[in-house]
Amino acid sequence: MRENDIYYFKQMLEARRNQILKNIDGSTKELNDLHHSHEVMDEGDFAAVSADNMVNEEILSAQQRELREIEEALSKIENKTYGICEMCEEPIGMQRLKVKPFAKFCITCRHIAEKNPA
Repeated sequence: MRENDIYYFKQMLEARRNQILKNIDGSTKELNDLHHSHEVMDEGDFAAVSADNMVNEEILSAQQRELREIEEALSKIENKTYGICEMCEEPIGMQRLKVKPFAKFCITCRHIAEKNPA
């Protein structure tokens, strides 16, 4: 992979990381506000707040997973192993990395990994 490609993906990953950190901060504040809110008046309000809370917690969890994957990808850039499939050790296609810059597997190995989850 060329140096300017690495730079492109590093910028993309860092921008996404910054966005996720802002989202996590906002979601955490919102969840804390919901937990400490005394505005819940009846069972219907309580059910609505509980449903919103569950959705927000799932979104937060998904963003934390993505953040970990981004941090791993940035570490791989530093270690000069970025863009290499963790299964077959072949280069991951540029189009795949453009769609998912923190991809761990090439498209072929991704299909194998999905069929045989660990």
